[in-house]
Amino acid sequence: MTDNQTSNYDISEIDGVITFKNKNTTIGFIRFNNKGEVEYIFVNPAFRKQGLAKKLLKLTKERTGKDLIPQQPISPLGKKLFNIT
Repeated sequence: MTDNQTSNYDISEIDGVITFKNKNTTIGFIRFNNKGEVEYIFVNPAFRKQGLAKKLLKLTKERTGKDLIPQQPISPLGKKLFNIT
């Protein structure tokens, strides 16, 4: 498990899940496997439109060293995030 402190939230990683959280709530998380497949990504609605999903994807890509692939089914927001038409 890795913990890093940023100005607004803590980042933790354990067993293929990276989580952003503050003292009050989970802000967002991403679940991935070692093949670079994103199984699930979530950002709390109160914290959306701040680039947090992209930060989660960037951290995941750094951890896996692979281009990320979303698993099916892909939500409309997921399609937008991965630039899938």
